[in-house]
Amino acid sequence: MEAGASHYPFIVLLHASWLGSMLLFLPQPAAISVVPLVLFLLLQLGRFWVLLSLGPLFTTRIVTLPGTALVRTGPYRFVRHPNYLVVSGEILLLPLALREPTVALVFTLLNAAVLFWRIRVEDAALATRR
Repeated sequence: MEAGASHYPFIVLLHASWLGSMLLFLPQPAAISVVPLVLFLLLQLGRFWVLLSLGPLFTTRIVTLPGTALVRTGPYRFVRHPNYLVVSGEILLLPLALREPTVALVFTLLNAAVLFWRIRVEDAALATRR
């Protein structure tokens, strides 16, 4: 069963706008900041850990399978929403790696607002399985 389908287009729009903004505001000549880039790349290990832990249950939508136990292995032992931490870090770090601090700030704040909404919906959808 899917929950929160009404906010999903906002997430897609946010991520598409984030990527487009980085292209649009890319400084010329383009320069890379190494530290945020390395941190961004390290975050991909976190994403891999999330994907490995969820396996076939991973989706970008909020889908619940009644009768299925919640995943409590991998990063889910420590954090309820580890993929959201990874995504938040990416939204902050990739623009910083491209020397676009305004894009990093604006989209980090927008992402925080959308995640506030999404986490409340997801927690409510999963509450009966806790």
